[in-house]
Amino acid sequence: MKMLISAALISAAGLLAGFAPREEMKAPAAEAYGVDGVHSSVMFRVKHQNVAFFYGRFNTVSGTFNLDEANPAASAVEITIDTESIDSANEGRDKHLKSPDFFSTKEFPTMTFKSTSVESKGEKKYLVKGDLTLKGVTKAIEVTIEDTGRGAGRGGAKIAGIESVFTIKRSDYGMNYMVGPLSDEVTIYVGLEGKM
Repeated sequence: MKMLISAALISAAGLLAGFAPREEMKAPAAEAYGVDGVHSSVMFRVKHQNVAFFYGRFNTVSGTFNLDEANPAASAVEITIDTESIDSANEGRDKHLKSPDFFSTKEFPTMTFKSTSVESKGEKKYLVKGDLTLKGVTKAIEVTIEDTGRGAGRGGAKIAGIESVFTIKRSDYGMNYMVGPLSDEVTIYVGLEGKM
């Protein structure tokens, strides 16, 4: 009798092992486009003396992105902006913007964004959550990114574009100089072309 029970238990264990849940397979990440700095733009807007908006730009941007329409969870965006490349069309102002009053570019030569999740919002738009690091401070933010097009570039390379406009408070990143005469809120415009 004991031998029969043991045999039954061994058989049951074998069946259970055969139906043990397998480790969940992750969906493969979509192919990434490398940012083409020559055909990409990063601009900012800040209000001066509460009367007029002033626009400037960063001339150097790099990174990768992919927006997978079929599987948004496989999407990712990683962008690096060279803060030394800030350009306000005035040499003296650029020097001040690079100083510790603002970007402190010698200590913090880059500003970065790295996505943590991507969710489709329809019509080629995506809600992207991620970490923005500026002046040594990292904050979680949410931005809307639009897939602005895909096609073939020179030599048949795959190309794609994305765009985002979002607002941050510079004081959240320790940039408190002249808050008041110079607005705390800064709008950032990002238009990127990538290729693979």
